[in-house]
Amino acid sequence: MELLIGEPLALDLLNTRTHDLDVLDTPGDFQTWLARQAGRLDPPSGPLTPEGLAAVRRLRGHVAAALDAVRAGDPPPDAALAAINEAARAAPAHRVLEWRDGGPRVRAERDGEAPAALLAQLAEAAVDLLADPAARRVRGCEGPGCLLLFLPAHPRRRWCSPDLCGNRVRVARHYRRHKEA
Repeated sequence: MELLIGEPLALDLLNTRTHDLDVLDTPGDFQTWLARQAGRLDPPSGPLTPEGLAAVRRLRGHVAAALDAVRAGDPPPDAALAAINEAARAAPAHRVLEWRDGGPRVRAERDGEAPAALLAQLAEAAVDLLADPAARRVRGCEGPGCLLLFLPAHPRRRWCSPDLCGNRVRVARHYRRHKEA
C-alpha cells in the first residue's frame, strides 16, 4: 500500500483513495493508515465499524467537495460546510491540565464515542486547511492516473512523491526517448 503521508492531515485523509486502492474500504487498511498518523491523530479505542468507516468516507467526500471549490476560487458548498462543522461539533475538545514529572502538561481530550471523536479530529483538520490561504495552492499530482493531492513547499513540485509518480514519469520519458532513437 503506497500512500502519501505527511501532508496536512486533511490532505492525508483525501489521499486515502488512490487509483487502485481505497483505504476506507477495509478496517484493516484504515487501521494501518491510522497507525501511520501517530502523533497527529488520536486513534479510536478499537477498530471502526463498517458504519464508522462509512461516516469517514462521507466526511472525506465533503472535504473533497469543499477543497475543490476553494482551489477553484469559489466558496465551498453549503452541504459540505454543514457536514464538516457537524462532525467537528460532535466531539468537542477540551484542554486538560496534568502535572507530570514535576511540571505541567496540557493535552486535549474529547467527549464523545470513538467514531465521533475521530470524525471531529478529521473535520477540525479540514477546517484548518480550508481556512488557510494556502488551500488554494493545493495541487493534484501530475503522474498519470494519480489522484493524490499535496501542498507544494516549492512552486516547481509536480508529483505527489519523487519516489512514486516522479520516478514513474521519468522512467516512461526515458523509455520513450530511447525507443524513438
